[in-house]
Amino acid sequence: MKTTLYFKTLANTFLTVLLVTFTLTAQEDFSEYSGKVVDGKTNKALEAVSLNVNETNVSTITNSEGEFVLKVSKEYLDSKVIISFLGYNTKVVTLSELSDSNNTIELYRSVTELSEVNISAFKNAESLVRTVFGNKNKNHQDESVYMTAFYRETIKRRNRNVSLTEAVVNILKYPNKSPVADAISLNKARKSTDYKRLDTVSVKLQGGPFSTIYLDIMKYPEYIFTEATIDSYNFSFDKPSNINNRNVYVVNFSPKNNALNYSYNGKLFIDVESLALVSADYSLDLSNKSRSKNLLVKKKPSNVIVYPLEANYKVNYKERGGKWYYSYSNLFLEFKVNKKREIFNKVYSLSSEMAVTDWEINSTEQRIKNKDKLRPTVIITDAISGFSDPDFWGKYNLIEPDKSIESAIEKIKKNIEKQKQKEESTANGNP
Repeated sequence: MKTTLYFKTLANTFLTVLLVTFTLTAQEDFSEYSGKVVDGKTNKALEAVSLNVNETNVSTITNSEGEFVLKVSKEYLDSKVIISFLGYNTKVVTLSELSDSNNTIELYRSVTELSEVNISAFKNAESLVRTVFGNKNKNHQDESVYMTAFYRETIKRRNRNVSLTEAVVNILKYPNKSPVADAISLNKARKSTDYKRLDTVSVKLQGGPFSTIYLDIMKYPEYIFTEATIDSYNFSFDKPSNINNRNVYVVNFSPKNNALNYSYNGKLFIDVESLALVSADYSLDLSNKSRSKNLLVKKKPSNVIVYPLEANYKVNYKERGGKWYYSYSNLFLEFKVNKKREIFNKVYSLSSEMAVTDWEINSTEQRIKNKDKLRPTVIITDAISGFSDPDFWGKYNLIEPDKSIESAIEKIKKNIEKQKQKEESTANGNP
């Protein structure tokens, strides 16, 4: 019962399906560097590569096409950038080596060998996982932290963009041992939705930025493993890997049986030295179609049935000063919407990701005022402002848009311009 309650309140999987009508609704103090990160051998673009300005908490991450934009305050222009990715050797470059644009950074796969002593230190993989979660207060964030993060949410029908939301948010993250939930405030945001492509159904992610912050399973372990559910999983060691020149254990996990209403398959990446969780990559088990029907939906019309096709989740942590901090998470949901008396089902996908671009220990006891706090049930209001302004984000680091998103933005700009021309024509008395 408790597991079911947790899942039903988990914002990162909640969709709202609604019937809708067809209404379309200074001087820079930083330097900007852009480019692409690729596999040095295959030239394949590398997604979710971390670029961090050394000895600072300023960072960004590559998009699905390996592209990045890094904005660095002028006080750090003599610094180095650390480029790290799971399974690859870490690369360090000075900012002076980078040009303003068209940089290509090559990473090469690492070879990791752990001795039998390392592996045999644990009776089995399950005992290692129990140790990781048992030590979470020791290894992971144990103080209040104030973070700046970039959030993006994209909804597609088949392969066509129908909604795009981007936001810079402030996050007040409390210690993992604290019972106080993290707080989020909206700094700057923009959104546009093409309801014509949604037909008569509007699909929205309930929770917005909370949908990704709840993937921090060191702060919210109840959403995947609890003392009551961990016995229901099989754990096994996979081939070890490497990140940021540190060896990591790789542990596979999968449900033993169908005892749990909701279960996951995935991998945990665990730092060999500290036994801290470095990354988790997992997916919801949707093999039982009758059980998963309407599983990801909190609100929908009575004549609509939603079948989830995929539900994938990822979270990454970064080490600083001997502690590991939440740095990035994403989710991808694909689902089929079946509406009564319609011959063809419609397939939608929703992706949501958040990257921490700067943070500081909250030594001054900053607070987010109640009136500024986002609710975990929030759906960011539709607004088209900002997409016509190329300097909308200013100094803030963000995840570089994928080509498909850039195309969507161009179309949004054209719609804005057409709407302006129509309004000007009407104001001048022209039909």
